[in-house]
Amino acid sequence: MKYPGLIGGVGGFLLGAVTSLVVVACAPNVEAAVSPPIVTAAPDIEPLPAAVASETTLPQLTAELDSLAGQGQFNGAVLVARGDQIIFRQAYGVADVETGQRLAADDRFRLASVSKQFTAAAILRLQDEGLLSITDPVCRWISPCPEGWAAIRLSHLLSHTSGLPDLMDRPGWGDRRVAPATLDDLTRETEQYQPRFEPGSRADYNNAGYNLLAEVVSRASGQPFERYLQRTFFDPLGMDDTGSDADDRGHGVVRGHNAGGAGLVPGPVANVSIIAGAGALYSTLDDMLTWQRALHHGRILSEAGYAQMIADHGPADQGLPEGARPRAWGFGVFTSDLASGAIPAFSAPQIYHTGSWAGFRNMVSYLPSQDVTVIVLTNNYHQRDRVFLITQQAMAETIGAPFPTGLSQ
Repeated sequence: MKYPGLIGGVGGFLLGAVTSLVVVACAPNVEAAVSPPIVTAAPDIEPLPAAVASETTLPQLTAELDSLAGQGQFNGAVLVARGDQIIFRQAYGVADVETGQRLAADDRFRLASVSKQFTAAAILRLQDEGLLSITDPVCRWISPCPEGWAAIRLSHLLSHTSGLPDLMDRPGWGDRRVAPATLDDLTRETEQYQPRFEPGSRADYNNAGYNLLAEVVSRASGQPFERYLQRTFFDPLGMDDTGSDADDRGHGVVRGHNAGGAGLVPGPVANVSIIAGAGALYSTLDDMLTWQRALHHGRILSEAGYAQMIADHGPADQGLPEGARPRAWGFGVFTSDLASGAIPAFSAPQIYHTGSWAGFRNMVSYLPSQDVTVIVLTNNYHQRDRVFLITQQAMAETIGAPFPTGLSQ
């Protein structure tokens, strides 16, 4: 069942600053008393009917990708769906440049930061179940509480507004990036840092905050973070090709690459253990479509929880460079009229997230007004603009807008 009023006429709601639904919970480890949580029943998570594949109906996208792949300018997989109908699904290029193995449409890719929406959904699901609240002080769950953290709420971690320094902003990042870590290691390390600004006053994209959220999921649920995702989301939905590679076992994920002077070269060591809650998941085109259908059609979160996820929690100071496209800072997702950056521009407000890490570059975007999903997963890190343009080309052709030929920004 879709949420009432979500499909059609939702663009203005998504782009505006939406007032979050206030849900509060007890915080026994802090001085201030707060009210018990308002629990909204979460839906049962059950297998979805299989998406229906149809013949390709996007000739312009087909021609574009065939041309790019023929020139060695695109390496990855693309799926486009309207509702439960798959209208495009294809893979191009190699899974491993050293062996020459070709990519297949059912191959597993690292999701990188696309993973954040699963962490956010886990927190909101636990809120639906009455086990926590997004208004909880982080100190309720991270104890003993580091000095200076009293003002940080779970909502600040979810919206990248905690003020804590990101992993990549810390001394010794180059060495830390390649050293394996446990979730507990990551939590202990983050506890050494104080917020750099008042929580909630600025937005600053933050992987460390999502690692902390994974720790909260573990403590609130009584299960390891990865097991919670598996049992709560992946198994019930039949997402058999989705999971975490924080254990560094590979799990059949295709090889990541960078674009070298002579073509593709193997990417760096992934070591996603250091982004366990922020980017360690892998998945496929089909599993990601399953997730998008479930998330946006009311099968994962309560209506109240979903509204919080896609609301704009961004403060006035978003830390964006001058001229950057405005976006709404949701929980694990963003919302923006991405199509305004295409040439020619068109209007298509989308709920989306990108992902980039160790030889991979991805984008998963959803257009609520017409129930269109576009998934672009690539194993070539140096395809940022290409991935963005392909996503908007797929959106444009699906909804009948002029087919973009470039990007304005």
